[in-house]
Amino acid sequence: MKTSENLIKAIDNGDNKIFRELYGNEEADLKRNAEKYISLIRQFEENFGKKEVEIFSSPGRTEIGGNHTDHNWGRVLAGAVNLDNKCVAAKNNSNVIRIISEGYPRFEIDLSSLAPVAEERFTSAALVRGICSRFKELGYKIGGFDACIDGGVPKGSGLSSSASFEVLIGVILNEFFNEGKMDPVQNAIIGQYSENNYFGKPCGLMDQVAIAMGGLITIDFKEPANPVVKKVDFDFTSTGYHLVITDTGGSHADLNDEYASIPADMKAVAAELGAKVLRQVTLEQILEIAPGIREKVGDRAILRAIHFQKDNQRVVDQVNALERKDFKAFLEMVVDSGYSSYMYNQNIFAVINPKEQGVSLALALSELVLKGQGAWRVHGGGFAGTIQAFVPKNLLEKYVNTLEHFFGKGACRTLFIRHQGACKVEI
Repeated sequence: MKTSENLIKAIDNGDNKIFRELYGNEEADLKRNAEKYISLIRQFEENFGKKEVEIFSSPGRTEIGGNHTDHNWGRVLAGAVNLDNKCVAAKNNSNVIRIISEGYPRFEIDLSSLAPVAEERFTSAALVRGICSRFKELGYKIGGFDACIDGGVPKGSGLSSSASFEVLIGVILNEFFNEGKMDPVQNAIIGQYSENNYFGKPCGLMDQVAIAMGGLITIDFKEPANPVVKKVDFDFTSTGYHLVITDTGGSHADLNDEYASIPADMKAVAAELGAKVLRQVTLEQILEIAPGIREKVGDRAILRAIHFQKDNQRVVDQVNALERKDFKAFLEMVVDSGYSSYMYNQNIFAVINPKEQGVSLALALSELVLKGQGAWRVHGGGFAGTIQAFVPKNLLEKYVNTLEHFFGKGACRTLFIRHQGACKVEI
């Protein structure tokens, strides 16, 4: 640990390798992120006093391949991004965790009581309590600490702010009380456990694993209790392309039934073949029985089953393209995946409100600017929210201006895939 003064001096010095790995080489970005850390340190001092502290970073994540495949035990391709949750923390030699997180009420967790608290559901406190409970159950050590967190992965951004927070708490506990020995995937699984059992959201594991591991990863959920995680050897920053996430401003309210319909439709088709999920059957089997089950399951379910099978295989093909450094082929498959989501999976707009089609509009604008030179697709769950695009440097300004003309200044976030997952930042 370092004193606040020494840490501020080291950060203010500016040109350090770890900051460039986390935030890139743009001087304005380096300066802005350094200033945020310094501000956090000052905030920590004001609230918890002057102590020896550590700083931590937990990235957001982006889904790159495999749209709505994980819940049917499929494959995904995901990456950590340079937008992150920053934290200044120190042990407090007590049995209480005290957290101040920007935009949320200050809260404390007494580690002597780690059972779920009904009133905490859907709060950050529930996530921390659940993570500590699972750490203890698995034989890891826990203890009290104080933390100030800057929520640099915004809620509702499509970059998985909740998973970033979960993995961040796991890293702090791992570094402070377990000598950093916990495997990143184990940390991710603990975060998912807490979100499922304490927070109250039945999420998958993709977000937490991508954030904990960093870089590009592919995950195979064929055995969901033991997913196979593999790092993809590809340097995205060398391509000359930018990853742009655009928030179309659509509301996710009243969309629970839309989201729930996708795994339900897919599993209904699988059930007609005596299987639990689509990963257990083949496209050929689906097409063979499709004429006889159209009336029972509906045509949309069959289309979604086709999407699953094609996008699940496409992840394998995308990884192969990246590993042989064929970025052009990879981009073509990103576009194909996007078309599949639109035509077959049908998660681009909600049928209950066809007048609101922000995602559809953003995809149309992306094609107008990028066709033949980039790639675009829905990002995440769909129906509303964000899209993703791979934009060559020479079209970046035009692309951002075009999308922000429709969706407002600041709607586009220009990012890159960062190699480092959630970590203690060594200055």
